[in-house]
Amino acid sequence: MPLFVLNNELVFPPVDRAEPDGLLAVGGDLSVERLLLAYRQGIFPWYEGKHILWWSPDPRFVLFPDELKESKSMKQLVRKNVFEFRADTAFGEVITNCKTMARRGQESTWITDEVRAAYIRLHLSGYAHSAEAWKDGQLVGGLYGIRMGRAFFGESMFSKESNASKFAFIQYVRRLHSEGVRLIDCQVYTEHLESLGARMIPRTEFIGLVDQLSGE
Repeated sequence: MPLFVLNNELVFPPVDRAEPDGLLAVGGDLSVERLLLAYRQGIFPWYEGKHILWWSPDPRFVLFPDELKESKSMKQLVRKNVFEFRADTAFGEVITNCKTMARRGQESTWITDEVRAAYIRLHLSGYAHSAEAWKDGQLVGGLYGIRMGRAFFGESMFSKESNASKFAFIQYVRRLHSEGVRLIDCQVYTEHLESLGARMIPRTEFIGLVDQLSGE
């Protein structure tokens, strides 16, 4: 199946035209308008070299907030106030840490300078948000993603101390749940997020939920 090449027109091919691994298209740009259109259609960007690749994997890895799993050790950590939770107080720092943190088995990051600038624009437009774990006045963990209506699309997380990103994630899921968010997109499988309750659903189900929730 040929790979779709995007141009200046704000349009994506149907997601059912994606490759078996979820790769759908290449090219285009990271304008606010294109990124929002992508998320509304169940598509997300991921760089490879200098090229913007657009993905829509099937099945999709998601977390329903009311299915969040909290271990006894994490509940104890929260009660002990080891970390302080904040949201949207250091978005630039969060994405910079996600960009620069060394990750096991990963030689480079998909978060280029262009990606960082694009998501900061989304943050300033009110769509991108950060969840943060602080300790002794220092940012030690967190994550960022896109909020559209009652859906949240997670992008990346980092941790400088054990359990810091997990703490930020749990606290943010609790907050999103209380605000009526019903779907958190985790994109692709990780053992870490599976332990917190994330699971696979068919792409058709995911697209239906995004279509229903992102405009609310």
